[in-house]
Amino acid sequence: MLSPHSWVAGISDIGRRHHRNEDSIALATSSEAGARAVLVACDGVSTSTDSHLASQAAAIASMERLTQPMPRADVPDETWLDTAAQAFAEAAEAGSAAAAATGTDDDDPTPPSCTFAAAVVEDNLVVGGNVGDSRVYWIPAAGPERAVQLGQDDSMANELIRHGVPRDNAENAPNAHAITRWLGRTAPPDLTPRLAHLMAEEAGWVLVCTDGLWNYCSAPADLWDLVQRVRSSHGESPAEIAAGLVDFANDSGGHDNISVVLAALAP
Repeated sequence: MLSPHSWVAGISDIGRRHHRNEDSIALATSSEAGARAVLVACDGVSTSTDSHLASQAAAIASMERLTQPMPRADVPDETWLDTAAQAFAEAAEAGSAAAAATGTDDDDPTPPSCTFAAAVVEDNLVVGGNVGDSRVYWIPAAGPERAVQLGQDDSMANELIRHGVPRDNAENAPNAHAITRWLGRTAPPDLTPRLAHLMAEEAGWVLVCTDGLWNYCSAPADLWDLVQRVRSSHGESPAEIAAGLVDFANDSGGHDNISVVLAALAP
């Protein structure tokens, strides 16, 4: 469990079926809630060599780029969002280069690779996005109708959803979890993260997670409901909620590694 301040926590768990944890998380926060946070989760591609090393290296490298100052004071939101988008793009490239550098065999057909998801909070303005199928969600305290996923999966399931296939059907289709973009030596040329943003004008949680969690609770409204149930059973702090979400995924089967990074905002 990582929890540098009481309003932010992260946990990465091996799950119940894997022999090692190929996920990695990183976070950096201010002491003042909502002022500044960087939340990162990377999921090693299980079919690649030493994917656990790729995710560790990518999480650290991308966080180092995203923690560089991006103050909003006296800056129009549009200008700041452009700066943030550039930082996310550079973070993805840095993470990809770091993941690639963990490979030791130039002839390896499946060199170390991983996904990338991150959120940056700056004075309660939230930017989130991803490369691959790890996710960022906004879970408002008031109700499920404004719960959203910030970003879009790079996956075959999302391609089906874009073509009108219902979410449940798409996410359970053959090859649904095959990703179309990733970080590492064989990454596609365009690693621009799929971004979305919002101003947190009400209390809620920024949640960054790997598919070890959302495999069992994918839709934003369903995840909102899950968070409320976990609050009732485990407690109100981000550390307690994160632990409860991991317990839920393990109780649901724990088929994959499970990573959850959570920031509580209360504007």
